[in-house]
Amino acid sequence: MVSAGDFRNGLTIELDNNVYQVIEFQHVKPGKGAAFVRTKLRNIKNGGVIERTFRPTEKCPQAHIERSDMQYLYNDGELYNFMDVNTFDQFGLNEDSVGDSLKFVKENDMVKMLSHNGQVFAIEPQLFGLP
Repeated sequence: MVSAGDFRNGLTIELDNNVYQVIEFQHVKPGKGAAFVRTKLRNIKNGGVIERTFRPTEKCPQAHIERSDMQYLYNDGELYNFMDVNTFDQFGLNEDSVGDSLKFVKENDMVKMLSHNGQVFAIEPQLFGLP
């Protein structure tokens, strides 16, 4: 559990059965009344951004995002097939899970698979630096 007073940019929290990443936060201490934390949160599964205020003592469970290296193998028409480079296990994901993230990925390229509680929500292609 992490309290709202300890929010930092990039922190992932579970809130209302969703997983959010803190984009922006601001501790506000008005002249009258109690202090509060104003935040902008991005839903990591659908990309939507919400604004929410918290009391500094409110607590939220911290979400643990797993990032694993996978190799994109091929698309068989229905599923995009991947292989875990450590265990050599293969599995397929449908187009709804993958989205547009494989637009610039070729077969046999490495990707980062992001999951929360075993559910894949995003795929990050490798980034290559400019010369």
